[in-house]
Amino acid sequence: MTSRPLRFAFNHISRRIWAGGFNYQRNLFAALDRFLPGEFAPVVFAGTRADENELAELVAIPGVEIVRSEVFDGQPGLAAALALGLDRGAAAAFRSAHVDVVVESARFFGWRLAIPAVAWIPDLQHHSLPQLFPRTARWRREIGFRVQLASGRTIMLSSESAFRDFKAYYPRASNRVSVVRFATQPPDAFLNIDPSEVIAAYNLPTNYFYLPNQFYRHKNHQLVVDALAILKRRGVEVVVCASGSTEDRREPGYYDLVNAEIRKRGLDTHFRHLGVIPLPHVYALLRASTALLNPSRFEGWSTTVEEAKSFGVPMILSDIEVHREQAAGAARYFGVDDAAALADHLMQASQEAHGLTIRNVVSHQDDNVSAFAASFAATVRQAAGHESFR
Repeated sequence: MTSRPLRFAFNHISRRIWAGGFNYQRNLFAALDRFLPGEFAPVVFAGTRADENELAELVAIPGVEIVRSEVFDGQPGLAAALALGLDRGAAAAFRSAHVDVVVESARFFGWRLAIPAVAWIPDLQHHSLPQLFPRTARWRREIGFRVQLASGRTIMLSSESAFRDFKAYYPRASNRVSVVRFATQPPDAFLNIDPSEVIAAYNLPTNYFYLPNQFYRHKNHQLVVDALAILKRRGVEVVVCASGSTEDRREPGYYDLVNAEIRKRGLDTHFRHLGVIPLPHVYALLRASTALLNPSRFEGWSTTVEEAKSFGVPMILSDIEVHREQAAGAARYFGVDDAAALADHLMQASQEAHGLTIRNVVSHQDDNVSAFAASFAATVRQAAGHESFR
């Protein structure tokens, strides 16, 4: 093994913009430190306005470094990277930090980047659900992916489902492709809080379903509202507790539309949105929930499903390919447009619940997280020229 750790760059992912991406980074860095100690040094490049608490949470993980620069402020223009072939400011920052491999996340640094790069493409949603993207955003995303392919990037995908999509949409791509399946192990410090206290603080009943998804249209919150309306007509009392950001740059008014529908149907006590809550509260509510609920129309690899699996929480999931892959059949499934089927699942699971149950991390989770770390490690080592980093 080399005398120094392999240094890889990751641009900071804001929890406010994409909670799943932030959690991915945090879990990845912790997994590498735990299972491959001293072999990797994650270097997170953040803008000058990045959230201090988020960066503090990352740098608290051994081996993680933070580099702050105005080069990483805002949304850089893809046109500049295409025209010049290099994001010069970012490249200079990478050189100064002695980075060995760059992981590109929703940002292209140019085909002239002298440092090996891995393009992380969690999903190809813009192909499967093009109607959810403004035309400009869809083409920007597609052009970004295609220039990464043309630049010979190693491609990192998050699921076998995404790999099948990749082969279907880019059949001529000859890039090296790896599938790195995310797994999570919540820090012990996040599990010290008593879930019953959190439930009481949010005035929730003992029997509730947890939906911790951001309010993007593809997350399909509207179907849950429709299912709760069905249950209300049946005289069945069910509570869905939701948390997560309401910000969606593609459709800023989506949360307001869903919220207006909740009020119109008199479902305020049945659908309760808590907003963005501390992660220890997220884990507390998940551990004590009757079931995790994820009605999403599309996922690359669902963070919320992975977190539910880590505690052995029952799951009620939309019947999409990646949910089948993740849960391996250990869930109740419903069609993405089938509110009646979802209502049936919620009613049955609620009737089967027997008081407050608080779950702990499952015994085999170490194996899942270790495999995640090893898979990522193999990908970046190979991109860097693995012989010198073994």
